[in-house]
Amino acid sequence: MRADIRVESLTHDYDAQVTALRGITTTVRQGERVAVIGPNGAGKTTLVQHFNGLARPTSGRVLVGGMDTAEHSISALAAEVGFVFQNPADQLHARTVAAEVRFGPRNLGHADDVVAAQVAAALAATGLTGLADAHPYHLAPAQRKLVAIASVLAMDTPVVVLDEPTTGQDAFALDVLSAVVEDLAGRGRTVIATTHDMDFCVENFDRVLLLTDGELIADGTPAEVFTDTDPQRLPQLFRLSGELGWGSRPTTVDEFVAGLAAGRAAAPPGCPVSLES
Repeated sequence: MRADIRVESLTHDYDAQVTALRGITTTVRQGERVAVIGPNGAGKTTLVQHFNGLARPTSGRVLVGGMDTAEHSISALAAEVGFVFQNPADQLHARTVAAEVRFGPRNLGHADDVVAAQVAAALAATGLTGLADAHPYHLAPAQRKLVAIASVLAMDTPVVVLDEPTTGQDAFALDVLSAVVEDLAGRGRTVIATTHDMDFCVENFDRVLLLTDGELIADGTPAEVFTDTDPQRLPQLFRLSGELGWGSRPTTVDEFVAGLAAGRAAAPPGCPVSLES
């Protein structure tokens, strides 16, 4: 069965005074790369916590692969949706990196040889192979975040949710994250990330959900969603291409460089290079 996620008129109240989500309806198809963005308090984390049962609807419903999340335990949903917490301290508990990464697939009942292969692949994907015997809390914060990600990768779930994955990450870890997203998508797995990092968003995700005050106010490609005239709220490549007068908006450095090359090629000999697209 496809692990599509259907959100139907989802409302979530934390108490009588706080409504975190207000009637959200959307569908995430299997294999999509979706970023969930918005200001603090917009409801991003609350939304994605409904995908594996960490939060339950006040009204409406969420279906994962046809399973109503309100009717299934978190442990049952964990086989479908792997969730990486924003703070690794909320997730890590084992005494070694290898034991931490092994816990998830073993808990799902995978065979020992399958677990071993999944652990090795997850450690390699996150650059942690040489740290398998280290204690997670003896590692740098960025490395601890990668341990948390590896522990979910090893579970081999159809859906992977990353809650603010770039927080506290260095350049190496950001490159690893991008490679992980690309690899998951290449194997047909759904990747959903909440993020405040607009550059990471446009470089790695094909679809963006914009939340404000618990409401879904935009849903589309990065170019469709990032139309704000305030340049400080736009990804860097969008700002730069706009300043150069381009009609298109590159989402990756390679696309930007290709645009520059095209501009140079189109310029007549001896004339200034035109950067108009």
